[in-house]
Amino acid sequence: MNSVRPVVNLHVHLPPNFSAFRDVEDVVHTAVREGVRVVGASNFHDHRVYRRFADGARAVGIVPLFGLEFITVVDSLRAAGTRVNDPANPGRMYLCGKGADPFREPSAVAAAIDAPARAANRDRAARMTALLADRFAEAGIATGLDDVAIAATVAAEAGVPADWVVLQERHLARAFQEALFDGCAADERAEALERIYGAPPSAAADDATAVQGEIRARLLKAGCPAFVEETPLSFEDARRLILEWDGIPCYPTLGDGASPICPFEDGPAELAERLVGMGIHAAELIPGRNAPQVAAAYVRTLRTAGLIVTAGTEHNTPERIPLEPLAKGGTALPDDVVATLYEGACVVAGHQAERAVGRPGYVDADGRLERGSVEARIRRFAEVGARLIEAGGTAR
Repeated sequence: MNSVRPVVNLHVHLPPNFSAFRDVEDVVHTAVREGVRVVGASNFHDHRVYRRFADGARAVGIVPLFGLEFITVVDSLRAAGTRVNDPANPGRMYLCGKGADPFREPSAVAAAIDAPARAANRDRAARMTALLADRFAEAGIATGLDDVAIAATVAAEAGVPADWVVLQERHLARAFQEALFDGCAADERAEALERIYGAPPSAAADDATAVQGEIRARLLKAGCPAFVEETPLSFEDARRLILEWDGIPCYPTLGDGASPICPFEDGPAELAERLVGMGIHAAELIPGRNAPQVAAAYVRTLRTAGLIVTAGTEHNTPERIPLEPLAKGGTALPDDVVATLYEGACVVAGHQAERAVGRPGYVDADGRLERGSVEARIRRFAEVGARLIEAGGTAR
């Protein structure tokens, strides 16, 4: 573990989003146990659990940062067939916001963008659940599941109201895997899965996590029996929504997490130029997907180009990996890369703190940087954030 700087993680999914953690308290207790000083949440759609997260984190001296995540589509890149950071879907881009204020009353602009997106997501989850239930029933497995029942279970496990739950594919896959295991003897599961898939399973029928993954891959993805097309936000709407909530638009970099590297990201210098041209001045890595040398190359080049760079772990699968962002295989990142990622976390913390008291943030309301030296701006906000982190979240 890095012993020079506080350990920081700016991308973790909190329950009731699909998460490796049971609830928010599990996240906070794990961070304390692992010596993590900054945890940045990055949930889809509903952020009401952030208040509980903030209170729990601050009570133990952890700095909570508030992030947003969206699935978007860039029309020009889709038309060109360009893969961005979603390898299976040309033009599809994951986009994050960092240092947002999820507690403010949404503006009219934010509400007009967000409400239809939430409604579309709920409708998609309901339709996929119905298709899955029919598929299982046809194979002789009566689950009794619908989207309301699944959301109620997720809510109970996370200790939140059911209307805070935004169902994701992983929620559905887990619910149907559990129904299968509950309703089918262990020695009958492989045969049942073969009926459900229409072909023999590849995953071990006694491995719950593997079965969940295979349900997603063989039933819920494009071209599969329970697939329902997503309705992603336009890139422009997602960026606007992040700015309406005082966040910093941030690009999640996949790098060699895809093979080959997606064309949009091929070459970190070229990626930096594209991002700045789109009004994005921050990038992020999930280093666990990357070879150490690749992660280092992207962090160094993006930072040299004037972007702040952060890192996280997602924790959006059942696997309980460490909260400290490490490269593939649990390999530690080089010291200079760790320093850059810490600097990025400090800038986000500084931005969030300044906006919370009504002062200008790292980017303005239109996502632009003020004129002048980018390096001076990064240094100024990093100093604000570093003081906050060193004080355990209580300094201004």
